[in-house]
Amino acid sequence: MVNNISAKFKGRILLLGFGSIGQGVLPLLLKHIDLDKSKMLIIAADEKGRSIAEEYKISWKLCALNEENYRTILSKLLNEGDFLLNLSVNVSTVALIELCQNLNCFYLDTCIEPWSGRYLDPKISVSKRSNYNLREEALALKKIYKDGPTAMLAHGANPGLASHFVKKALLNIAADRENLQKIPQSQEEWSLLAKKLGVKVIHIAERDTQGTTMPRNKDEFVNTWSVEGFVNEGLQPAELGWGTHEKELPHNGHHHETGCRSAIYLNMPGASVRVRSWTPKEGPYHGFLIAHNEAISLSHYFSLYDQNELLLYRPTVHYAYHPCDDAILSLHELAGKNWTIPDSKRIILDEIETGIDELGVLLMGPDKGYWYGSVLSIEEAKKLAPHNNATGLQVTSAVLAGVIWILENPRKGIVEAEDADFERIMEIATPYLGKLEGHYTDWTPLEGRQKLFVEQLDHLDPWQFKNFQVV
Repeated sequence: MVNNISAKFKGRILLLGFGSIGQGVLPLLLKHIDLDKSKMLIIAADEKGRSIAEEYKISWKLCALNEENYRTILSKLLNEGDFLLNLSVNVSTVALIELCQNLNCFYLDTCIEPWSGRYLDPKISVSKRSNYNLREEALALKKIYKDGPTAMLAHGANPGLASHFVKKALLNIAADRENLQKIPQSQEEWSLLAKKLGVKVIHIAERDTQGTTMPRNKDEFVNTWSVEGFVNEGLQPAELGWGTHEKELPHNGHHHETGCRSAIYLNMPGASVRVRSWTPKEGPYHGFLIAHNEAISLSHYFSLYDQNELLLYRPTVHYAYHPCDDAILSLHELAGKNWTIPDSKRIILDEIETGIDELGVLLMGPDKGYWYGSVLSIEEAKKLAPHNNATGLQVTSAVLAGVIWILENPRKGIVEAEDADFERIMEIATPYLGKLEGHYTDWTPLEGRQKLFVEQLDHLDPWQFKNFQVV
């Protein structure tokens, strides 16, 4: 493994959850952070991955945290200056952050999570089940814990790394068009740059082609990362940051009634909504509009207001995810059974033989698109780090970068990816990301349309959401 970044940490690192991402990030933490691994502890709700913990001689505690026991258990295990690395599902982010602030501990997760059951509770409104609402609840803690230990929300590949990709992409476009070298230093300056460059739409455009010779079985959900995590976010309402250039809400589209109002949601699960997008190697494709935190955080961050708080500019932002082929088949079967989750779940890792994960951001407008991101093959991922596939390594390298950035910036309070130094994060993660590439494209969602059937399209503005949505 590459070894060009290092940090020191004297406290305890507690890994909460030890699925595919926890297993993949452990060797990276041990490689790049000078720590006493006898102080490390893994808390897991099941025995998966225990053999890997034993391989690295890391202490293990089998325990499923819930709303009744989390405070008692964690308060006995965490002391001032320790680090809670939350890689679990179905454990409340808000509850854990509040506890860490009270205990004066550092915190990082890859997704803002609620307690188990909220995603699928029909008694809770669709808006309340959204990432938008979960983010609003987490950010409300900022006012309470202004100067506390750093707690970083949602910092994996996406959400997380995608936000840093957007900043890098903006700088690349600016340099190509206007020889602009100055790096913006504030949220307002970044928003002004995006507006000046005419960016109307940002896709987190990802195509995963990893494959195995072990075929998916009937009633089995196969994925290259957490099955439960993917299903949970797939069954959340489809949601997207909503740009100022948009002319009309999509069918089933709704505004949120409270909060920053940077996003909308559709009254249907994200796993049932497809959108057109583009990546350099795949070309045009249909991806799922899966709910993700970065769709809201990026649209909020790149919002520009006048002196009277009137919104002047905001891009439309959303995920356009084409997972591996076995995951596509799994989603089709899941939908056909009215979203009933199968008992059999499998994360493919060592058995992957071919494929890449092409993960980047596609910035569109005024007349061209520009994709920037990571192209990582399974062969290279296996060479770079153990217990990772290409998808996992893009996440675990971002987790590593987030942990190191927190240790270097210990009193920032509650932050998001957009608040961090994107250059420092990229410096740490880049050795694990394969090829970082930037590509211009003339593709628009109008390409090749209406050859056989009449469609309701907006030809005056190709970047309208109605042109991207597959109906």
